[in-house]
Amino acid sequence: MARRYLRRLRVHKTGPDRHAGLLSTDGLAIPCALGRGGITTTKREGDGASPRGEFPLRKLYFRPDRGPVPPTGLDIETITPDLGWCDDPQSGFYNRPVLLPFAARHERMWRDDHLYDLVIVIGHNDAPPRKGFGSAIFMHLAKPGFRPTEGCVALRRADMIRLLPRLGPETVIAIG
Repeated sequence: MARRYLRRLRVHKTGPDRHAGLLSTDGLAIPCALGRGGITTTKREGDGASPRGEFPLRKLYFRPDRGPVPPTGLDIETITPDLGWCDDPQSGFYNRPVLLPFAARHERMWRDDHLYDLVIVIGHNDAPPRKGFGSAIFMHLAKPGFRPTEGCVALRRADMIRLLPRLGPETVIAIG
């Protein structure tokens, strides 16, 4: 029998803070952090906002030195010290994973903090990427106190681990 995964995650703003959010699905309600710019329909590189819309979940990246890979129906890749993500709109590799060292502007995926120990790539502006319309939109682990992200959706580690087994290739996230 085929495993049944969640089809849709819903994320919306809660309260007076633009970056305070709630992820809800299938009877679960999980607090999350959103971008410092709130949620926007006109996502641009560097605006700090989370994009409004419905997006597929592409894959899970994980740090093997920070715990075992959690079970999930998503494709899985290991984060290595030489993994980066291009966020330079002038690069032909914009909004794509890259190997470091890399000359164009990029994010390091192997971070000293724990934000990227578990990272789900949200399929925003990637099929194909349009330069300047936002890159590196992820679901990752939250900063203490749910401080705002640069445009991502961030969850507590325990909530991410609880959610991952329910996610599969057909799951989408609806932000807004």
